[in-house]
Amino acid sequence: MKTIIIGAGLGGLATACLLASDGHDVTILEKNEHPGGKIGEIKSNGFRFDTGPSLLTMPSILESLFKKCGVKLEDYLSIKAVDPICSYFYPNNTQFDCHQNSCVNIAQIQQFAPADVQAYKKFMAYSQKLYQRTKDAFLFNPLYGLSDLSSLSWSDFLKIDAFKSVAERIDQKFKSPELRKFFKRFTTYNGSSPYQAPATMNVIPHVELSLGGYYINGGMYRLVEAMTELAKSLNVSLVTDQKVQQITTEKGTVCGVKTSGGQIFPADIVVSNADAYETYRHMMDSSEVSWYKKRKIEEMEPSCSGFVLLLGLDKTYDLLSHHNIFFSEDYEREFNQIFNQKVMPDDPTIYVANTSYSDPEHAPTDGSNLFVLVNAPYLNDNWNWAEQESSYQEKIVRALEQRGLSDLSSHINFSQSITPRDFHQKYRSNKGSIYGTSSNSMFSAFVRPRNKARSIKGLYLVGGSTHPGGGIPLVTLSAFHAVNLIKRYEMDS
Repeated sequence: MKTIIIGAGLGGLATACLLASDGHDVTILEKNEHPGGKIGEIKSNGFRFDTGPSLLTMPSILESLFKKCGVKLEDYLSIKAVDPICSYFYPNNTQFDCHQNSCVNIAQIQQFAPADVQAYKKFMAYSQKLYQRTKDAFLFNPLYGLSDLSSLSWSDFLKIDAFKSVAERIDQKFKSPELRKFFKRFTTYNGSSPYQAPATMNVIPHVELSLGGYYINGGMYRLVEAMTELAKSLNVSLVTDQKVQQITTEKGTVCGVKTSGGQIFPADIVVSNADAYETYRHMMDSSEVSWYKKRKIEEMEPSCSGFVLLLGLDKTYDLLSHHNIFFSEDYEREFNQIFNQKVMPDDPTIYVANTSYSDPEHAPTDGSNLFVLVNAPYLNDNWNWAEQESSYQEKIVRALEQRGLSDLSSHINFSQSITPRDFHQKYRSNKGSIYGTSSNSMFSAFVRPRNKARSIKGLYLVGGSTHPGGGIPLVTLSAFHAVNLIKRYEMDS
């Protein structure tokens, strides 16, 4: 079948490979110059930066993808565990180097939060149980038709701790402010607030701490290169600099796409790797989208966005490992500013990825390449990036200097910033959000846009704005779900 995929992000590339391996005639249309979507790369002045995801979890999902396409992941990529997974720095000068080895973590907790050692062990067991109860019911299930729902274990589904927030559950389980902040931060992995998201999101610590955090040698963009190589080996056609303007339909069935240059690409199936909001609100004829669907799409709260600084330094800091987080003083105030006031936090938690720690060639000799990320509200009228970008960049550099990176400003040889405006303009994400839809309500994680449009035959959706969510493993799963639904509804029809 002739299949057009809109967007060469990870979801689009993964779907292309899976469909091509099943014999589909696949063409990917990508609006930007290079494939990858939010998994990007910048090279300048001897520095190399990833501009998107910096940590890989659940690599077994990628292994399954490559195996399904008849090859081995290890023939394309070299993946290694990160140790420590992340170093955490607190305002009271406590440092917690988190490892996959729980004994090492417990030994540190014994020093700074001895009363919470048993709580830590119990919480990790609780997180594992959440994973066991949600993986088949949610992650590995397209949740589309009655057959998907009938396979669920409803007794497990009712035990996923959805009636308390992440923060409420964590505050109930821990006494130390350090461990409370530590476990609340995982909710930001899908762009949500721990003070609003359901405690179901406490599954994420198990995924990272027990299943492990990994790094792709050479940088995360190597994944995009590997997927592109695999796609081309399967005879997928990748056309860049082609912005899709409209998904064309006839009597409720897709028949192709039209680009901004007026070119028509006929198709039996269209898979959109664009943001679901963008797909339904701006790529479809309004008559093809029901008022109910329009309302539901409009009501979905975008995830948070991010403000990124890429800093190339002529210095290394012994303080920094590969992944680093510098916590704010008042975590609840920070999230209130981001999600309720919709302004940049005056005291932000700062994430720093330093891939030169693992790949020294990513910076000149004795230098560092720092990817600095601060959570930001999605685009709104309360914050003007055109006016405040420069001053906020200076604020972040000063904050890092105060938190241990002494004289940082005098060692910057390269600097580039990425704002929510850039995410919106380059990727057309809903209001510049990074992770698609937030999970800031009880069951919002379970009602993301599905991987098949219900009212339009032949239209499928993948990527972080769709089920099951954002991040490399979940976006890859969205491709598996879309392909399974295509087999179910197109190949058998």
